[in-house]
Amino acid sequence: MTRSAAAPYTAPFAVFLALLILHTVRPLPDFADQAVGLAAMTLVLCLVARPVLDFRVLRWMPTLLVGAGIFVLWIGPDLLFPHYRHSTLFENAVLGTARASLSEGARRDPVVLSMRVVRSVLIVPLVEELFWRGWLMRWLIDADFQRFPLGAYTPASFWAVAVLFAAEHGPYWDVGLAAGVIFNLWMVRTKSLGDLIVAHAVTNACLSAYVVAAGKWEYWL
Repeated sequence: MTRSAAAPYTAPFAVFLALLILHTVRPLPDFADQAVGLAAMTLVLCLVARPVLDFRVLRWMPTLLVGAGIFVLWIGPDLLFPHYRHSTLFENAVLGTARASLSEGARRDPVVLSMRVVRSVLIVPLVEELFWRGWLMRWLIDADFQRFPLGAYTPASFWAVAVLFAAEHGPYWDVGLAAGVIFNLWMVRTKSLGDLIVAHAVTNACLSAYVVAAGKWEYWL
């Protein structure tokens, strides 16, 4: 196996992180920020990741239910306990705070808002599923990850990916951990990248609709 074998799985995630860092260090105007991000991610997905992308869904109904269930799980604690997210367990110097990444102007701009929804629903599921469950869950078993099929399981790789996936979501680490466990379980069960992409897209589509409809912009970190 060569290093290039991992590139289709890891390069989109690396570019995505680089764009997030750029947004933090040197933010662009709202339209440019979203447009550059979408263009860059579309290019890397088409030019680098396309050979390993598989959109075949093996279990449509359960996959849709998994995605919808994770959405309910994601917003549930905040609905049941309105101040739950603002304790030091979730908001601190390490995890940051649950606050919106979109400016007030971007929230009123339908074009910018539409691009942000596209990023959440179409780009993020591809990037994250390629990296976390397409690559890392296998690479943690063996650096020659291609020897193992999608959904290969060891307790160490399963829980490491779940914990790291939780950490990626900052002040939402608790629901991120639960989501990571469920997504991991679904990958072990289906061994299908397509099912995971669709489940993740459903979660993010429901969350995006909720964010826009209820004005809960803090869910878009």
